Amino acid sequence: MRLDKYLKVSRIIKRRTVANEACGLGRVQINGKVAKASSEVKEGDVLTVLLGGKEVRLRVLSTQEHALKADAAGMYVILEDEA
Repeated sequence: MRLDKYLKVSRIIKRRTVANEACGLGRVQINGKVAKASSEVKEGDVLTVLLGGKEVRLRVLSTQEHALKADAAGMYVILEDEA
């Protein structure tokens, strides 16, 4: 699944356009490497997202094409959450 779509479906970032912009600015990494919005996300990948001065590291648990709001939090587990 594309990185920008994953960030939106999992509700880490609320809009796909915002996810796309964050990737374009180099604020999203997959396994320690800066990633483009079109990068593929797989189960087990570690994402690092820097938004609003806050850095969040999380592990991808699933890559569903669609998820209800209640199921979205189950798509990842937070490893670190730094202010």
